[in-house]
Amino acid sequence: MALLLLSLLLLCARSPEPAMAGDPFAYFDWEASYQSARPLGVAQKVIAINGQFPGPPLNVTTNWNVVVNVRNALDEPLLLTWHGIQHRKTPWQDGVAGTNCPIPAGWNWTYRFQVKDQVGSFFYSPSAAPLHRAAGGYGGIVVNNRDVIPIPFPFPDGDLTLFIGDWYVKSHKDLRRSLDAGAPLGPPDGVLINGLGPYRYNDTLVPPAISYERINVEPGRTYRLRVHNVGVSTSLNFRIQGHSLLLVETEGSYTSQQNYSNMDIHVGQSYSFLVTMDQNASTDYYVVASARFVADPDKLTGVAILHYSNSQGPASGPLPAAPDDQYDTAFSINQARSIRWNVTASGARPNPQGSFHYGDITVTDVYLLQSRPPELIDGQLRSTINGISYIAPSTPLILAQLFNVPGVFKLDFPNHPMNRLPKVDTSVINGTYKGFMEIIFQNNATTVQSYHLDGYAFFVVGMDYGLWTDNSRGTYNKWDGVARSTIQVFPGAWTAVLVFLDNAGIWNLRVENLDSWYMGQELYISVVNPEEDHSDKTPLPLPDNTIFCGALSSLQNLIGSSTRELRGLGRRCLRR
Repeated sequence: MALLLLSLLLLCARSPEPAMAGDPFAYFDWEASYQSARPLGVAQKVIAINGQFPGPPLNVTTNWNVVVNVRNALDEPLLLTWHGIQHRKTPWQDGVAGTNCPIPAGWNWTYRFQVKDQVGSFFYSPSAAPLHRAAGGYGGIVVNNRDVIPIPFPFPDGDLTLFIGDWYVKSHKDLRRSLDAGAPLGPPDGVLINGLGPYRYNDTLVPPAISYERINVEPGRTYRLRVHNVGVSTSLNFRIQGHSLLLVETEGSYTSQQNYSNMDIHVGQSYSFLVTMDQNASTDYYVVASARFVADPDKLTGVAILHYSNSQGPASGPLPAAPDDQYDTAFSINQARSIRWNVTASGARPNPQGSFHYGDITVTDVYLLQSRPPELIDGQLRSTINGISYIAPSTPLILAQLFNVPGVFKLDFPNHPMNRLPKVDTSVINGTYKGFMEIIFQNNATTVQSYHLDGYAFFVVGMDYGLWTDNSRGTYNKWDGVARSTIQVFPGAWTAVLVFLDNAGIWNLRVENLDSWYMGQELYISVVNPEEDHSDKTPLPLPDNTIFCGALSSLQNLIGSSTRELRGLGRRCLRR
């Protein structure tokens, strides 16, 4: 007990003044629970937040402090993670297994973090078990510019959020059991838009009595549509009948403004479009999200209705066309290459984004991360990166690092594929603080994969077919590659990103396809500030409401019984 108090005293003594002081606070009180729903006409349980599916929005302004009290009314442990929120100085709040013990069933836990120097469109979702998101539990995050920072387009007349994603009528527990038994998930049962099934555009394909989303708009006005693919594993093509999509932002970065007739949105990705209601409203219009690279896209088509207030009748005619070749990745890869950073726009800070010339910085570390189709390891079907299938220890990595718990993980993740049998391990990348890391995702599997990095936005500099080589750097975009946190990698192809490791903590790098994530296709990057005693970049102290588990479970018992002074110390430390 005395040793524990001494450890916390040392943490308190070296921690800086909290950056949160003086900025506004936004408070949210949420309960996660099961709710009966019939999105595809079949009764099932979904995960709702405050009784809503999708969950309520988290709408704040850059630099605000966010306080979210979460009550877990599920029958399983719960974590919420915040896709794209960088948690600068608060890695303890990231909400993944490497940073947080899950919230036990029946418990409350409060997240506290600052949306520091960020703007844009993000979302939250459950992560304690990757397949939780297959049951819902997700919602939108909007981080607005401060009034003194202009947005690089006329202020829209409305702001709308759309969640698109493939959906199974099986429960997330049944999906988990299938994977545990070595069976693939199989094709989804449909595609949802905002948690609802398709409008009955076709009497054969869509059964009657399916509830669908109706988006009400006014003629002549321009709306910002924030579209998130929160599905399980399927890339979707998004489009609106008769309307153009003007791309303006993706995952916190303003983009060069280009019109698209449709956009491939891969699992875990977020986009903002400006859509002007410039049609004659003789009818309503179809809003479509249809599956890409699958055998039966008609079955996997979500349809909502765009309804002008002066509409003369229901939507009619065929759905707007998808890209010509369902399996042609060339269309999608060329579209992805066309998305560029708006280097003249101001972001969360009053300076042009392009003032950071990433192409002029010397790379310090290179990691070639190769994925393969799932394979058997010790009789269990697993997914790997560089031949390693990640297994989460019972003690979160960041707590094991802080309390010097031996044997939890190793800082030995290989920087290239190894010529050896695949294995299950808890291997972590040892990142260099303020180093510039080049990461190449090599997809030797057979499906499109999306990779997401917590704690950062990375610059997307290259994407092509075949095997990456040193010569591939000659094709990199070193000026206006977009900065984002989730990127697709096509089968038989590679994607290269650059990331500046200036955010101390332990950060999750994972595939967003939930089946592969569940089977081990993830890793962590440890970034330690060697001058933390003297730097304002040092993370804030361990939160006083930290949940302890694994090798540190005894600390939870101490806190819960006879060590109120321990929590008091933590509170005083945070208020210094």
